[in-house]
Amino acid sequence: MSIILFTFLLLFGAYCAGLLGSLTGLGGGVIVIPLLTLAFGIDFHYAIGAALVASIATSSGSASAYVKEGLTNIRLGMFLEIATSAGAVLGAAAALWMPTNAIAIIFGAVLLLTVAMQFRQKTDYIGVKGSSLAKKLKLFGSYPTKDGTVQSYELTNVSGGFSVMVLAGALSGLLGIGSGVLKVLAMDSCMKVPFKVSTTTSNFMIGVTAVTSAVVYLQRGYIEPGIAFPIMVGVLAGAMSGAKLLKHLDVRVLRKIFAVAILLVALNMIYNGIIGKF
Repeated sequence: MSIILFTFLLLFGAYCAGLLGSLTGLGGGVIVIPLLTLAFGIDFHYAIGAALVASIATSSGSASAYVKEGLTNIRLGMFLEIATSAGAVLGAAAALWMPTNAIAIIFGAVLLLTVAMQFRQKTDYIGVKGSSLAKKLKLFGSYPTKDGTVQSYELTNVSGGFSVMVLAGALSGLLGIGSGVLKVLAMDSCMKVPFKVSTTTSNFMIGVTAVTSAVVYLQRGYIEPGIAFPIMVGVLAGAMSGAKLLKHLDVRVLRKIFAVAILLVALNMIYNGIIGKF
């Protein structure tokens, strides 16, 4: 295969990954790594490096829009980034010596969790009594609603959410994905943050976590420009297209179909990891 054809296929595959990831809310990284490892036979470490670069680009683009709309709790995000960044460094360091077959099995397990979270009941917590620690750290906030009013909220269990964020960061560094599903779980289930705020704040955090992990991969030479650049451009273009289509499409059926596809990919990754294919 020529370099030009290889680059074109990477661009096209990454565009589709970004498009579907944007429409379904799963993110392009969930699709990029199976695409690179299963379809192109690229080493897991190089696939993770490319996915991290793509996560930085897409998170930076979408996060700015959410911040402008007032949905993101920046103070909460920066506080929890202490945990995710520490976890990301540990996860990235572990990924460099961990067998790729083990990484594939863990990746498949996280995909299964991601699929399960797609069918989870979304809750906007109202009237939550905030904890004294959250109040001292000034983590309470507000967000605009559809009717033009501003909804204030409080949050609780800061230590529990902080602990889950360490695990989310570690998985991000280990697998090269944003681990947004765990970030949302920490803020939504542990800290009782309204769903809109938890998802947008998670998106804001993904780019920072990915940068921390990417530094480790860059130092070890696992970010290959010939792979990372087409993936970054393709995923970013696909995510922008998905954001425009999202306003005109009913994606509920698409999300269910895509969840089944991700489930099959997860089982395939776990199976190939167990038989030692990677």
